[in-house]
Amino acid sequence: MTNNANASQAEQKEAAALASIAASAGLTVAKAVVAVLTGSLGLLSEAIHGLLDVGATVMTWFAVRIADEPADDLHHYGHAKIESVAALVETGLLFVASGWIIWEAVQRLLGHGGDVEASLAAVVVVIASILIDFFRARNLKRVAEATGSQALEADALHFSSDMWSSAVVLVGLGFVWMGFPLGDALAAIGVSAFVCLAGWRLGKRTVDSLMDAAPDGVAERITEIAEGIGGVAAIERVRARPSGAKVFVDLEVAVSRIRSLEDMATIKSRIAEAVAAAMPEVDLAIVAHPRALDDETLHDRIMVIARNRGLAVHHVTVQTLPDDHTAVSFDLEVDGRMSLAEAHAVASGLEDAIAEEIGPGTEVEAHIEPITVDRLAGLDLDAASLAEIREELESAAARGGVVGEVHDVRARATEEGVIVNFHCHADPKIGVAELHAAIDDVERAVRARHLGVRRVIGHGEPFGLA
Repeated sequence: MTNNANASQAEQKEAAALASIAASAGLTVAKAVVAVLTGSLGLLSEAIHGLLDVGATVMTWFAVRIADEPADDLHHYGHAKIESVAALVETGLLFVASGWIIWEAVQRLLGHGGDVEASLAAVVVVIASILIDFFRARNLKRVAEATGSQALEADALHFSSDMWSSAVVLVGLGFVWMGFPLGDALAAIGVSAFVCLAGWRLGKRTVDSLMDAAPDGVAERITEIAEGIGGVAAIERVRARPSGAKVFVDLEVAVSRIRSLEDMATIKSRIAEAVAAAMPEVDLAIVAHPRALDDETLHDRIMVIARNRGLAVHHVTVQTLPDDHTAVSFDLEVDGRMSLAEAHAVASGLEDAIAEEIGPGTEVEAHIEPITVDRLAGLDLDAASLAEIREELESAAARGGVVGEVHDVRARATEEGVIVNFHCHADPKIGVAELHAAIDDVERAVRARHLGVRRVIGHGEPFGLA
């Protein structure tokens, strides 16, 4: 769908550029013929200006064809800058032509040059030029707005100025007809003034584009959108550069370092979607930097350090000692196939990193737990063994008095021992810590009675949950 839209826009731009070439060529020939017949410097300046228009519109046609080519290994941002190059060349031609016209007009005002004839043909040609410039400027502007073409927009501005400069020539011919021949030279200077004004406007826009000047308001709008996305802590940098119809934007945002990589990817995706909806012309590249925020807890900081080392920790306990020092303990999960020396080195590295993060005098202790990295093949126990384990689970739960209604009991034999899973109910108001301790008591009781049981995993649910 996108490719079809791009192809349609390219066809619109080429058609508009070709129509402009045909109009420029026809008007230039007509103005040149009448200028020679009447001796009008104003018309001659218009004819020379028209010749430059032909060259400029031909360049525009080539530019819009090249600009729509996709990015390649050499031009990573595409080829849209060719439109700015064409516009810059067109600007240079405008100023050269204006300088020559002003020189000739001054010479005529000083008494050098031939007579001027205000003929009907000259008037007809100028009026026709005004009408043609009006309609093609309007068409070029319409296509430029629809396609975002900088080259066509420049052409539209150019021919709008041509329309007014032709009107000045018409006024000059009127002065000649009323017996004031120098009016033609003054009209030529007026034409040049309009051409210079158009050239200045076009040149400024072109140079801004080639110098990658940020489009007005784009950075501010991107910042406003990104700040409205949840999870964005700060906007660190926004850089925007135009390239034809596209605006390439590099955005750097700060995100809390306690967030996972998946969270960061989600935040970036939400920013991209919001910007695309509000500013479809923007091609956005986003970088999310993890940052330590002021509201981080010690637990958060410890978990970040462990995650950055690719380690899993749980049961983190932080104590504040009377001398204002801190004691930290936690369970560290490592590959059960590791040797003690390897596991101890991993634990010591993590302990040192945490102590350095929190400050001097911090006590850090890691309890090393084995985890199974690879999948275990499980085989359901026979009915009698399962019933025995279920009975022990129920007895242990009853002795503890915290959890009850044991159900969904599963027990499977693996090469590392029997793994038991069960569900149980508890008071909905009970604290998680108390529930966890109660389930741990049940696990210890079962493992004490059944030496082949390696793990018991209990899932607590509030009473009344279906």
